[in-house]
Amino acid sequence: MKNFGEKVEGYNIPVLNEREIRAAAGILFLATFLSLMFIMFQGNFVPIKYVIIIFLTDFLIRVFINPKYSPTMIIARMIVSKQTPEYVGAPQKKFAWVIGVVLSAVMFVFMVIVNAYSPITGIICLICLIFLFFESAFGICLGCMFYPLFYKEKVQLCPGDVCEKKEKQEIQKVSWRQIVILLFFTALVVAVAVFLNDMLSEKPYDLFGIGDSK
Repeated sequence: MKNFGEKVEGYNIPVLNEREIRAAAGILFLATFLSLMFIMFQGNFVPIKYVIIIFLTDFLIRVFINPKYSPTMIIARMIVSKQTPEYVGAPQKKFAWVIGVVLSAVMFVFMVIVNAYSPITGIICLICLIFLFFESAFGICLGCMFYPLFYKEKVQLCPGDVCEKKEKQEIQKVSWRQIVILLFFTALVVAVAVFLNDMLSEKPYDLFGIGDSK
């Protein structure tokens, strides 16, 4: 029962399913983001406290017991069970999740036990959101990038084979035309923000007057 990673034929190291990991990261990202919206718009800190407890418990199970018994990983497995597994190396994921345990433990102490917020909790929460977003949206494990700094062995089975040096295929290359379009789009957004900000800042009215009739 207590194990980290699965033994799969054809792989010489324990592996995890990247599809499950990304789905679990998406679940935690959504929960964390929504709880922050409660803080920003209602000043309600109750949801974030629940999320911190769930986050810490989930990562403790992943690191110290077995990732497949993590509640979010179980839900993620149910969601992506029909998709073909994408195997990634377990060692670097464990290192990344240890970082998650440390960050969530600090948040637990400040927000749940001490019941106080500060720039420290704000920065940690932002870091967690960035980590979760990159994992769920792009399949990029930011925590895994620090693994080679602490361990000498070569990182194996990274998502998308990013650990291996290889030439980009034609479909992966960014042309100068695409760069020009991106710059033009950025300039357009800036221009809209500068010249149309007053118009966009106006509060929209109730088209059908439903709110006014109450």
